[in-house]
Amino acid sequence: MWSIQWIAFKTIVGKEVTRFMRIWPQTLLPPLINQSLYFIIFGAFIGAQIQEMQGVPYMSFILPGLVMMGVINSSFANVVSSFFGSKFQHSIEEILVSPTSKEVVLAGYTFGGMLRGLLVGVLIFAVAFFFVEVQVMHPFFIVAFLFLTSTLFALAGFLNGLFARKFDDISVFQTFILTPLTYFGGVFYSIESLPPLFQTLSKFNPILYMVDGFRFGFFGFSDVNVWMSLAFLSTCCLGLGLLNWELLRRGYGLRV
Repeated sequence: MWSIQWIAFKTIVGKEVTRFMRIWPQTLLPPLINQSLYFIIFGAFIGAQIQEMQGVPYMSFILPGLVMMGVINSSFANVVSSFFGSKFQHSIEEILVSPTSKEVVLAGYTFGGMLRGLLVGVLIFAVAFFFVEVQVMHPFFIVAFLFLTSTLFALAGFLNGLFARKFDDISVFQTFILTPLTYFGGVFYSIESLPPLFQTLSKFNPILYMVDGFRFGFFGFSDVNVWMSLAFLSTCCLGLGLLNWELLRRGYGLRV
């Protein structure tokens, strides 16, 4: 039985990887172009006016946030588009009538989204070497925050895919919630530079904990406790995973 589930998991993950690699001009190239523009405009042009943020050159300061933006958007977009596409084409029904367990379906789509997010993150790192000198102080936190963030947003994409009833629904969350939260999540600034009221409001933004913890891995400073950020992310991943599993087990949102 385990061998069947393992084959099913590999099949779903392989399908996801083949899909996003086959259409790489749509899945891998746009984040690289966008982040390169951010490096040039915010880093080189505007950053030259700011010079340093918390003792770090501004272009280096925004690097972790730009990598995290790519990971978040790519992990989320991969799962929500692929899973909803499977619902729309009714190919998900072929998986559901097979011996594949619900856990494997969830894990397969989630892992596929994580791989795309992590690959985009690595590619943005590669591009960053053309603009900044990259330093690493705590590699454990870099790996941990990359892994947890890609997991969390792959799971969020799956949840969006379950609730989506039409193609418009798969872009609503990303456009009206995820994008504003990302821009206000400390990608381009430290919350210490904000007035006290906005510092407090920023701490309700979950993206802040990902960007801030990831930045800690490079420079060794953070606006919030890095262990608290890790615990917060782990709890969110567990909660979202259980919610998706329960909805999938009940068959919620599997038809359009």
